[in-house]
Amino acid sequence: MDWLYVLMPIAGVEVFWPGLVILGAGVGVIGGFFGMGGAWMVTPGLNILGFPMAFAIGTDIAHMAGKSLISTMRHGKFGNVDYKLGCIMIVGTVVGFEVGAQMIMWLERIGQVGPVVRWMYLVLLALVAWAVFADVAKQRRKEREAMAAGREIDKLATGHEWHKTFHKINIPPMVHLKASGITCSVWLPIMLAFFTGWLAGVLGIGGGLIRMPALMYILGCPTHVAVGTDLFEVMISGLYGAATYTYKGRVELVAAIIMLVGAAMGAQVGSVATKYIKGYGIRAAFGWAVVGCFVSVLLKLIPNYFPDLYAICNIIATILILSLVAGLSIYITVKMVRGAAKEVAMKKRNA
Repeated sequence: MDWLYVLMPIAGVEVFWPGLVILGAGVGVIGGFFGMGGAWMVTPGLNILGFPMAFAIGTDIAHMAGKSLISTMRHGKFGNVDYKLGCIMIVGTVVGFEVGAQMIMWLERIGQVGPVVRWMYLVLLALVAWAVFADVAKQRRKEREAMAAGREIDKLATGHEWHKTFHKINIPPMVHLKASGITCSVWLPIMLAFFTGWLAGVLGIGGGLIRMPALMYILGCPTHVAVGTDLFEVMISGLYGAATYTYKGRVELVAAIIMLVGAAMGAQVGSVATKYIKGYGIRAAFGWAVVGCFVSVLLKLIPNYFPDLYAICNIIATILILSLVAGLSIYITVKMVRGAAKEVAMKKRNA
């Protein structure tokens, strides 16, 4: 079975190349759908497949940049991108990213990059999963109460309404974001961008894992606008991140190219799917994806404390992350096809 493995010349490791194809194509669909690069799956996925953590981070960022460019162009056609908001956030994103990348280089020098990054992933994934599922549960409770009272359900209402508190921060200058339909202090998106940019540099993610929920819950962006705008930011941080990690010698171009081929096609599917799966359908699917990723990272940490379990944990983690990516991709694709078929049928009836 040697033909299933390919040598990565820069990282110096042999990798199961079909796993790279599954990650690339699957995360292309998932990233285009959720509005993020999907690196919250790919970085631990590459690490599980055998890449040292620093190379997993750098390689994923390089592949993410090209994929996010394709997704952003597609979302732009649907009017899902708030370019004004995205441009305001660029400065904070780039500065935060470089701070995070320098932190990774320091952790690598002292030999702690793997354990620290994995534990940070677990904490972040747990917090995001809680926020998403609590939001979905709260919104559904509001819908049930409205139906019981005979009131019309507000389709624009959300579960968490933290953005109303943050919008009370009136530190000038104030900015009106027409595409998102909100007015806030310009410092709010800039500080969000810095924090998510720092996460991107440390964890090897586009920042979308936390930026997309932040745009919805802290800024108050509609879900579809948060998706498109986040992809725009992922593209910016990805291009900068690819450059800085390549300069630091932590990008495996062979793996990035293999993943990018599948990701380019998958991103088209994921972006179009947002046209047919709206609001809380996106949020609920996102929450389950985060839970699956949490379990896979936890399995990778267990052998640090119980070495005898390394082989079984590695196998289970590999199967889980690849199954998660493949399963979500199939779910999104099926929903898109059904939605498109229903749309075509309605047009025929109207004609």
